[in-house]
Amino acid sequence: MREEYKKGSKVKKKDPRLVRAGVSGYNKPKRTPKHPKKSHVVVAKEGDKIKTIRFGEQGASTAGKPKAGESDRMKKKRASFKARHAKNIKKGKMSAAYWANRTKW
Repeated sequence: MREEYKKGSKVKKKDPRLVRAGVSGYNKPKRTPKHPKKSHVVVAKEGDKIKTIRFGEQGASTAGKPKAGESDRMKKKRASFKARHAKNIKKGKMSAAYWANRTKW
């Protein structure tokens, strides 16, 4: 966070990356319905590293959160995604796969 001082008091200014992405804070994903290709954006922060990540295919029908009585097809769809991207999901907060897994699957 950038800090500016006005007449002896601290006034915290939001990081310009947060403002540009339109998110409320670090590690808080947000839908981007008007983006031509990607469905979500997040400003990821791990330690002192900060990175803006766009992820998810716009208009793709994902399995979403597990639901009671979910169909076998959706269970398989979710399992396939997690297996296919397991290596990238393990990379942590600085990978798009991690956020797609957490948000969309």
